[in-house]
Amino acid sequence: MQRWRGLEDIPQDWGRSVVTIGSYDGVHRGHQLIIGRAVERARELGIPSVVVTFDPHPSEVVRPGSHPPLLAPHHRRAELMAELGVDAVLILPFTAEFSKLSPADFIAKVLVDRLHAEAVIEGPNFRFGHKAAGNVALLTELGATYDYTVEVIDLYVTGEAGGGQPFSSTLTRRLIAEGDVAGAAEILGRPHRVEGIVVRGAQRGRELGFPTANVETLPHTAIPADGVYAGWLEVDGESMPAAISVGTNPQFNGTERTVEAYAIDRVDLDLYGLHVAVDFLAYVRGMLKFDSIDDLLVAMAADVKRSSELTAAYDRAH
Repeated sequence: MQRWRGLEDIPQDWGRSVVTIGSYDGVHRGHQLIIGRAVERARELGIPSVVVTFDPHPSEVVRPGSHPPLLAPHHRRAELMAELGVDAVLILPFTAEFSKLSPADFIAKVLVDRLHAEAVIEGPNFRFGHKAAGNVALLTELGATYDYTVEVIDLYVTGEAGGGQPFSSTLTRRLIAEGDVAGAAEILGRPHRVEGIVVRGAQRGRELGFPTANVETLPHTAIPADGVYAGWLEVDGESMPAAISVGTNPQFNGTERTVEAYAIDRVDLDLYGLHVAVDFLAYVRGMLKFDSIDDLLVAMAADVKRSSELTAAYDRAH
């Protein structure tokens, strides 16, 4: 899959393509319907499929300080899109100047002049151009002028998550913030992932017999509510069942919020400085302060046992 950062990265001889545009944060099951249809349509036409997305999130430029927590960084989104069969991802730097493009200019500069769109696939609420003034009706109207077709896909899948609300990035962020990582996984179609570099912490886990990877997360990452979770620690493609702690470590009067993962029964790991991923499967318990270290150790042993059971059951079911 080709990855382009800006219009200038698109090959000069790029021909017709099928395009879909959006933030696609998380590439959740609703997004997968739209992107999947773009890939399918491209194959029907015998031309490439392109996903256009933005960095930073448009809201951060339009309303500074309003950047939403991210469900997936751009490199992860690109990986997920590649798995869906996308041929190219175009990440457009979203600047103040870019935000002022009128809807018609946006279509002309991006879809027509550079990507030579043959077909455009979008969700019903797609908005584009200055002040999000463009909508699906205008996109379709301009298609008659610029010789591309528009197909609108209903992306609103529903399930148990959020009490049956339509799946969306906004709902996913809310569930993660509440600690409902199982609900978030239903929407995403996979466990929510947090990535970062392993840094040195207080090393108390090591002293207590549960050495953890202290993950310095990427900016704006959507981090689950404080608590203990079952999931996996992924390092260099190896996925290890893990008990995961999120919080300030109240047992030792901590103040800094951290994400720490103990790879179950793996005490031999030296992960400092490595980029790792933590996948959240299920909520185990809230973050507590115990009366003694012995009580803490009993709870940690129970957390590890429960995390081991949950991850093993998930593996069997999938």
